[in-house]
Amino acid sequence: MAAKSKGGKNVVFKILKLNEQEADEELDRLNQPRPSVTVQTIRPNYSIISLSQVTEASLEIWRTLPAAIRQDPSLASFRQEHERLHGPDEDPLPNEDVSADDGDDSNSKEFITIKVTNPDSAVEDGNNTTVVEQQEQQQHHHEKNGQNMTTDGEGDEGHETTMGGHHEHGKLFRYVKVGTLLVVWLVFTGFLMSKHEKELTPRQLSVPEGSYRTYILPEASPGSRIGINLKGAFLSDQQHNNTSTYVFVNLQLLYLPSNNSNASFYPDHDAKYVENITSVWQVPIPGSLDVIDQMDEIGRKHVFDIGPVNHQKVTSGKAVVRMRMSSNLDADFPTKFTYDPTPMDTETGVIYAAIVLLGLYVLIIWEIVHRTFAAIIASTLAIGVLAAMNERPSMPKLISWIDVETLLLLFGMMILVAILSETGIFDYLAVYAYQVTNGKVWPLINCLCIFTAVLSSFLDNVTTVLLMTPVTIRLCEVMELNPVPVLMSMVIYSNVGGTLTPVGDPPNVIIASNSYIAKNGVNFATFTLHMAIPIFFVMITTYFQLRMKFKNINDLRFSEPQDVQEIRHEIAVWQRAAASLSSYSKDEDLVRETLLKKVNRLSRSLKKKLVTGSVPVESYKATLEEMKRKYPIRSKTLLVKSAITLAFVITFFFLHSAPDIQKLSLGWTALLGALLLLILADREDIESVIARVEWSTLLFFAALFILMEALAELGLIDWIGKQTENVILSVSEESRLAVAILIILWVSAFASAFVDNIPLTTMMVKIAIGLAENEALDLPLQPLVWALALGACLGGNGTLIGASANVVCAGVAEQHGYRFTFIEYFKVGFPVMVGSVIVSTIYLMFAHVVFTWH
Repeated sequence: MAAKSKGGKNVVFKILKLNEQEADEELDRLNQPRPSVTVQTIRPNYSIISLSQVTEASLEIWRTLPAAIRQDPSLASFRQEHERLHGPDEDPLPNEDVSADDGDDSNSKEFITIKVTNPDSAVEDGNNTTVVEQQEQQQHHHEKNGQNMTTDGEGDEGHETTMGGHHEHGKLFRYVKVGTLLVVWLVFTGFLMSKHEKELTPRQLSVPEGSYRTYILPEASPGSRIGINLKGAFLSDQQHNNTSTYVFVNLQLLYLPSNNSNASFYPDHDAKYVENITSVWQVPIPGSLDVIDQMDEIGRKHVFDIGPVNHQKVTSGKAVVRMRMSSNLDADFPTKFTYDPTPMDTETGVIYAAIVLLGLYVLIIWEIVHRTFAAIIASTLAIGVLAAMNERPSMPKLISWIDVETLLLLFGMMILVAILSETGIFDYLAVYAYQVTNGKVWPLINCLCIFTAVLSSFLDNVTTVLLMTPVTIRLCEVMELNPVPVLMSMVIYSNVGGTLTPVGDPPNVIIASNSYIAKNGVNFATFTLHMAIPIFFVMITTYFQLRMKFKNINDLRFSEPQDVQEIRHEIAVWQRAAASLSSYSKDEDLVRETLLKKVNRLSRSLKKKLVTGSVPVESYKATLEEMKRKYPIRSKTLLVKSAITLAFVITFFFLHSAPDIQKLSLGWTALLGALLLLILADREDIESVIARVEWSTLLFFAALFILMEALAELGLIDWIGKQTENVILSVSEESRLAVAILIILWVSAFASAFVDNIPLTTMMVKIAIGLAENEALDLPLQPLVWALALGACLGGNGTLIGASANVVCAGVAEQHGYRFTFIEYFKVGFPVMVGSVIVSTIYLMFAHVVFTWH
């Protein structure tokens, strides 16, 4: 241990084989009026279990642990048995860290560390805080930053930990939380058990030329609302002005003889009389058969309300409801027809959807449960609400809601990063960045953020974040910086950089791949050119906003001493490793108990640090040569294999924007790259690689995809779109372009911050195209497209779950033992998002309203 002497130098005393009496004599000699002495006994680490307890099955479990855990001296018995059976590995055991263990091995060498502090120098350094005050301040900062708190019992068996980094809650709050979640579970379980999956039987119909087609609805609806679903070569409602050909649909009431009430068709002359009971629904269709033959099948839905009086006539058996279809097309028109007797009330559905979404954010913002569990609860509740409204989706439909392409991309890149990290390249790049920036903090952060933004412009930003997050974390550890604010800055720049090109962010991919937008002159070059100017100014304002946020350089550092912070971080990593093992077998129990014993020892060491107080030593800056010696490339052979694989993956990612050259999607490219690296690496312990996949992140995305589709089924997404369109249509003609740009930009930005931007962008693209096609409005398409791209992408910086890259970065950071909460990110990301959208607004107003660049 180090302490300040009178001259300001560190004095370290290490005396071998001193008993307590000898130590006291040495202390008496040193205990002069000025210095104060603290004694701490430290013993080296040793394996917690004996070789005889290690079995082949427990070795298999040991091999799945991360390398840093697997090579720890406390698990040396597993290491020795593995080397005896399978030979030594390439990577040696790390140097033993004797500061984390206080075992009771009487045969081991003991070191008495005498910590000498000079009161005068302590006062000069401002370190005259009492031990109790230091402990209270450390605990306050610890709770503020949401780091893992660990309490420990007296023995190895009696430890109590809080897994997952959640704050300690009182008993009353726990009871309320569990009770509320139990009520929610009972609600959606009851709905799901009482309602069948909704299955509608489609029927093929052909509307004859110059005539009409009728169909008697087979069963009476329980209410006055009746849903009619059509599928065929239909146009959207926004294309009314581009055609004069329609299919006309309305409902009629037929009064029939009682013995023929079950017929699907009945001639008009045999009915008592026919009464039209609804208005006509006009569905636009192309005007020629050639266009119809080339169109994709589009679904159209409409809900008719026949009124309570007519419904009473149907339920009493006096009449039946008949659908009548006709067309002014000069040919027969085929369509697929589905009758829905229980259509959902979208006005009520929107309210329920808003409640579910609000509940999700309550769970995540206040960290009541883990965000993955919160998403699963919210998505299941949304499905339960659909079931309650007679719209319970089938299992195949639920699976179709999941964006497998995104999950495949994440899974493949996680495998690549897991294997790549074993080469030591992330440590090497961190040292190289330290060398380039001469160890200066802000030049290093700027270099990191700009490189991330440029890389995100040409790669998918999720891939960029997966590659850059480990480098950033390692770099911060080398610089003794807190990785959390640096990671926030990095992921913000990743989202900004991804806005530049059509392949950088998923919303841009949706926008640029739309056939109508592509036909109106929006290609790769045009898109990048129009985005380059606002993104340049956004990056400048983002830089100044982040500099103002972290203007005090201490905000980027840990407030606790480095040794205390390292122990906290190590405890978090070991806890995560222990939590990843179950109790399915005796061998897993053996490994898990070994890990928990290590957690206990680290916890006791941390307690002693907090009770006795650590002497803050001067900030240690290793020389570049020492860093290069400490962080070399560990496996050059594996690095070459990984470089070959990354070259394949990145090349095909770039070629994704040219579908004529290669046909692979991003997800398939990542998966094939992962398989290639697994083949080249020739790994036998595939379990250890699979264990490092962020399964909680993948589950979060799957649950979020289902939740957003369920909210769309409830009508929330369409409601946002309709309100946006109504506001634009309500203003005067000369102001419509400015209002349309403002509404699309700000609505997409704020909505993207709180709901997934993929379904939102899909909906907003339809609105932008509809506004541009409306001849009465006379609005150009391109300014609306640029407003949508800027809003949907930059809005993702607003919250932690606003963009996929944010969630991926948080998941990888948590795997490394660093966790940032929703509120912590919101304080940084939301002001940056607002500033970025303001800059985008100013640019769009000048470029397209004042100077009409389009």
